Amino acid sequence: MSTPPFLRLPGCARAERVVTGRGEFAVLRAEPDGVVRGSALLVPGFTGSKEDFIGLLEPLAAAGYRVTAVDQRGQYETGGPDDPRAYAVEALGEDVLALTGALAAEGGPLHLLGHSFGGQVVREAVLAAAARGPLPWRSLTLVSTGPGAIDPAEAARTKLLLDALQVMSLEEIWQVMRQMEADSGQPQPSLDPAVAQFLHRRWLANVPQALSVTGGHLVAAPDRVDELAAATAGLPVLVLSGVRDYAWPVPEQTAMAERLGARRVLVADAGHSPNAERPAETAGALAAFWA
Repeated sequence: MSTPPFLRLPGCARAERVVTGRGEFAVLRAEPDGVVRGSALLVPGFTGSKEDFIGLLEPLAAAGYRVTAVDQRGQYETGGPDDPRAYAVEALGEDVLALTGALAAEGGPLHLLGHSFGGQVVREAVLAAAARGPLPWRSLTLVSTGPGAIDPAEAARTKLLLDALQVMSLEEIWQVMRQMEADSGQPQPSLDPAVAQFLHRRWLANVPQALSVTGGHLVAAPDRVDELAAATAGLPVLVLSGVRDYAWPVPEQTAMAERLGARRVLVADAGHSPNAERPAETAGALAAFWA
């Protein structure tokens, strides 16, 4: 899971809820202090939340962009029903379209970004939108996401989680994960106590059915890159990642960018979450692309 670098909102940002035709979504919103050059919708990944983008809010607002980072259905402060169908990637893509409609009403160009699993959700939104008419976005950015299923080693770990969700509570799974980290022999990062408490709180707020359905998608996701390339013809696309990634190998992401005819950016010294690990560099790359 992504670890936010901090939790305190900058002065330009606030927490609120966006009302759409598919329900309300918890968001963090940042507003420029001056001319608005455009807007951006940021969609997080598996087990993530809007806070994964908290380090991007201030620099992107300073660059002139109105930014909305969202909790997907089933995540943290958005919540969701027990019905597994609500978390199918197609349904989550419809959520992105509903959010797009709500934000588009504010006017100006809207840029769409998805991180990790969120990248495959926004892909669904783009494919659905393309089947209905012109795309409503000015650009598409895929951050640390891949063409299909996650790397086999990560898929094996995800399958362990899917099995555990059948017989254990989220608190029990959390304690097992912490013990596995302690027993791994790998050095663990020193976290601010508030961030550590947040990670625990966020994990417990996940809807278990959402974890099961979205985790199941990640281990068996189809490759839809060719369809996406056709759907985004004429739309600027950026594929951005760190220089290492446990979910999708970096060369695989580069090959996806080539298939999409996309711009490719590697963020130095970053792993799977450049948005959280190197927010200043990531925000700079995004602002340059959007401009």
